[in-house]
Amino acid sequence: MTPRLPAASTRLSGKLGLSDRIFAGLRSRTLLSTVEAGLARVEGTLEEEVRSADRLADVTARYLYEAGGKRVRPMLAILTAQLGRGTTPEVIEVATALELTHLGSLYHDDVMDGADKRRGVPSAQTVWGNNIAILTGDLLFSRASQLMARRGERAIQLQADTFERLVLGQMHETVGPAEGDEPVDFYLKVLADKTGSLIAAAAQCGVIYSGAPEEFEEPMVVFGEKAGVAFQLLDDVIDLSPDPSETGKVPGTDLRAGVPTMPYLLLGHRSDEASMDLRARIDEGQERIAAGADPSVLDGPLAELRDHETTSETLALAHQWSQEAIDALAPLPDGAVREALTRFARAVADRSA
Repeated sequence: MTPRLPAASTRLSGKLGLSDRIFAGLRSRTLLSTVEAGLARVEGTLEEEVRSADRLADVTARYLYEAGGKRVRPMLAILTAQLGRGTTPEVIEVATALELTHLGSLYHDDVMDGADKRRGVPSAQTVWGNNIAILTGDLLFSRASQLMARRGERAIQLQADTFERLVLGQMHETVGPAEGDEPVDFYLKVLADKTGSLIAAAAQCGVIYSGAPEEFEEPMVVFGEKAGVAFQLLDDVIDLSPDPSETGKVPGTDLRAGVPTMPYLLLGHRSDEASMDLRARIDEGQERIAAGADPSVLDGPLAELRDHETTSETLALAHQWSQEAIDALAPLPDGAVREALTRFARAVADRSA
């Protein structure tokens, strides 16, 4: 039986703690209500777009949508749109398309990673199997493309370029670095492609489809990509959290699936015996899991990694990328939007889920 999930909320209070950490105390008291109103419109459009006349497709496509989500990408598009004419119908369409693209990628990611849970519920492939999960992701990508096509050639090109980077990021993560590639630099490029590109596209689209000054586009692209990398670096720290009720995933999901994360990669920069031994035991555990062993064989090493200095270093890296995102905002006019974007960049590198 398919789990029945509550409808997603459009309130910001539960999304990254945004109401408290980004909008509260802003000089403009109307920005929060403006963004929430825009998100409500996106949510309504999302609900329409995930519906299908086909019974199976309707159930599977709605599944992760109904599990909720932070709606980071639509929120950014709506926020940057306030640099122009505000939340136009075009902004709502492209914001919805980018969130559908993100949603579709989650179905694929969970298959690639072998994840058991997503957003606190069983992942789609554990309910319907890998084939249906992948096809559902494909269906959502097609819906996103249909929405972008309504906005013309530029929107189609932006969607295609962003989707290419998402695929290349996943491909490179899957194969790993080639001989001669520096693993940490390679991984940061993967994060920029897999996560940063879509967040950058959202921030850029808010500028484009609100008619904001063209000179704001490039700063928003840089801001979004760097904030996206910061977001994912902190995810690597959160992945090691011992409390699955906060993250919605089993601790160490990525590493148990053989997917490297920054704390693990930074062990490779260490020459002390304890760090080398820990990395070797993680490698051994991953090999055993791949051969059929219970994933719990990594419980001990992952608990050690959580307390290792490389996890603290990853957190510091997240803050560094967050600050670089803030620095990219320099060309924007002073005001509530720039202040909110600054708070957003800080929030993505300082959250618990």
